[in-house]
Amino acid sequence: MAYNDFLEDRIEQILKSKNVPFYSKKMFGGLCFMVDNKMCLGILKEEIMARVGPDAYDECLQKEHCREMDFTGRAMKGYVYISPDGIDMDDDLEYWVQKTLDFNPLAKASIKKKKN
Repeated sequence: MAYNDFLEDRIEQILKSKNVPFYSKKMFGGLCFMVDNKMCLGILKEEIMARVGPDAYDECLQKEHCREMDFTGRAMKGYVYISPDGIDMDDDLEYWVQKTLDFNPLAKASIKKKKN
């Protein structure tokens, strides 16, 4: 299991309840939720990866169960991991989903490579 299916369902329900158009995409051995064609948040095993942006980054790291995202071995500023204990309750998960949605309009979309 690369990611938690139940967590996927919970995130989908939150996004749908907020009327947020999204699609999911398998990436990095997990699942990413794309909003406005930008990576918004994702699931890797039992944790979520949240794209909170550089302005909210330090504040988020002060929260319990949150740590810097170091997928490549070095911290990626603006991205955090939240452990299962930090998203166990629906209100907690909704908080993190909203954090990612708040940053999403400010996020830059990745540059798509042209196929030859």
